[in-house]
Amino acid sequence: MSTPRIGSLAELDARARRIFEQLVDIYLGSGEPVGSRTLARRLDFNLSPASVRNVMADLEELGLLHAPHTSAGRMPTERGLRFFVDAVMENAVLDAEDKAALDAQLADVPPGTPPEQMLERVSTALSGLAQCAGLVVTPTHNPRIRQIEFVRLEPQRALAILVGEDGSVENRVINVPADLPTASLQRAAAFLNERLSGLGMREMGQRIAAELDVLRREIDALAADAVAGGLATWVGSGEDKRLIVRGRANLIADEALLSDLQRLQRLFADLEEKRALLELLSLVEQGEGVRIFIGRENPLFSLSGSSLIVAPYGDEEHQVVGVLGVIGPTRLPYARIIPVVDYAARLVSRMLS
Repeated sequence: MSTPRIGSLAELDARARRIFEQLVDIYLGSGEPVGSRTLARRLDFNLSPASVRNVMADLEELGLLHAPHTSAGRMPTERGLRFFVDAVMENAVLDAEDKAALDAQLADVPPGTPPEQMLERVSTALSGLAQCAGLVVTPTHNPRIRQIEFVRLEPQRALAILVGEDGSVENRVINVPADLPTASLQRAAAFLNERLSGLGMREMGQRIAAELDVLRREIDALAADAVAGGLATWVGSGEDKRLIVRGRANLIADEALLSDLQRLQRLFADLEEKRALLELLSLVEQGEGVRIFIGRENPLFSLSGSSLIVAPYGDEEHQVVGVLGVIGPTRLPYARIIPVVDYAARLVSRMLS
């Protein structure tokens, strides 16, 4: 019998979601299986241990929990931790003491200090704050993207979720135009997943840019014929120029001309869509984000029981040149460490720029 699939914690009902979140929170603190009685006492609503056990059984059937032995306690699976972490990332806030500790590590770094020394300081600080190994890698690679999704957070902010062929899941917060419809984000994701899956971010941008060039040449050729025949004229210049068609009523009898103009109209629409896609990819490449690997999600750190949390940092040209973060047990305090790693990466980027 196959395991039922759910896409996110939001698909659980409120009671099951609350029980799951509390169970994971207790487990991250203790490292021990969590029983129904412990959960029932922790919940902020009245529910008997028997009812809690029923919900835990449902969560186990969904693949989010498992029992390590014959006790009544349950622990989150790697899949369960992934769902929990994805929810945590939306609300994680940097602790003021952690921020001060990171700031102090770089407060007395003199100008001209080699980047290696600065990165060593930050790695040491991360190691101390997270109580696990700090990690710095440079340069970064350009992973192939298996799937990309966009989730609207606010009118001018969206979350780009990048699923790599290497098993990584990266979340990047991007700024988007307030007038960009949510439906356009969904269409963009569908196009990228269907046409460009398996490419890296740079290759996606290059492929769309090449398609834009082909579109422009085809538009120019068709438009030149219309302009030469006195049927249309260009208005404006550059990216803002528009083709104005004259005497549209007289074109109805000329099927060839009408077909060309209809094709031009479709090409212009395609051109605008490709431009929007290219701009969206550019925003994703510039977006902030923390990358998280849990257990076997990353083949480089595939030992069960380990997690890797990293974020990119950039140079003076705002190009991503490396990643830094921590590696430790899967029961890391994600809500605290995720914003710490994110802030450390932004701090290093400022120092290198």
